[in-house]
Amino acid sequence: MLFVLIFRDAPGALPVMALTLAVALYLSVIELRELRPHWKWWFWWLSVVFLAHFAGYLALRIYGAFRRRNRARA
Repeated sequence: MLFVLIFRDAPGALPVMALTLAVALYLSVIELRELRPHWKWWFWWLSVVFLAHFAGYLALRIYGAFRRRNRARA
């Protein structure tokens, strides 16, 4: 959101932000389909990605990698 406030007068800034948010949400859905969490976790992770944008998606990827690593150890 800070990006939008800083570059609100720049032409094309809002479509770029919307596109990157859509891509981050799409990649999150793909990751969540693989993890198969409860629907409440789906909603929580998608909310985090929506609010934190790319940083939220990276947190989801780290969480997914951590779960896969722990599952492989068990």
